[in-house]
Amino acid sequence: MDYIKWLKENLDEERFEHSLGVAEKSVELAEKFGLDKEKAYLAGLVHDCAKCLSKEKLLEIINNNMSVEQCELINPKTFHAPAGAYVAKNVLKIDDEEILSAIRWHTIGYTEMTDFEKIIFIADKIEHRTRPSIMIDYIEPLLNEENGLNKALLACYKLTIKSLVDRNLKICVNTIDLYNRLLND
Repeated sequence: MDYIKWLKENLDEERFEHSLGVAEKSVELAEKFGLDKEKAYLAGLVHDCAKCLSKEKLLEIINNNMSVEQCELINPKTFHAPAGAYVAKNVLKIDDEEILSAIRWHTIGYTEMTDFEKIIFIADKIEHRTRPSIMIDYIEPLLNEENGLNKALLACYKLTIKSLVDRNLKICVNTIDLYNRLLND
């Protein structure tokens, strides 16, 4: 399947550009942390494949095809992640569970995230094409072998939670649980 063509037809221009940036950053992080670069590229590229669907369509996909925790449904901005895993599997025909799981958890996360899931999550926040440099400048220096991925992931969560609070948006308890766990590492 021509993923680039499909994404161009199904995402707006900014989201497509963001997806290319996440794919590039995912490869860079995979190389740095000894993970599969080809899988990282594909996961980064298609991570937002459901982002431009309507809230109603996202809920239809979720309600009819998957099981999610109730807390995952408190913020419509995160619906595209579980729905995206479904679209990636059933429309884009991606059957790699590691890729599907990285797509599934790239917004909320969970306490037992794998390193592969972490690099996709982080790449989504710090890609260079569409993300603000302030976020990149804050998180990127934390990405080294000494710190591993958890320090950068914690920095992502700090900024994400602050942003959610500043906008008076609800926060899934999974996000809080992972934040608390990362503080203890």
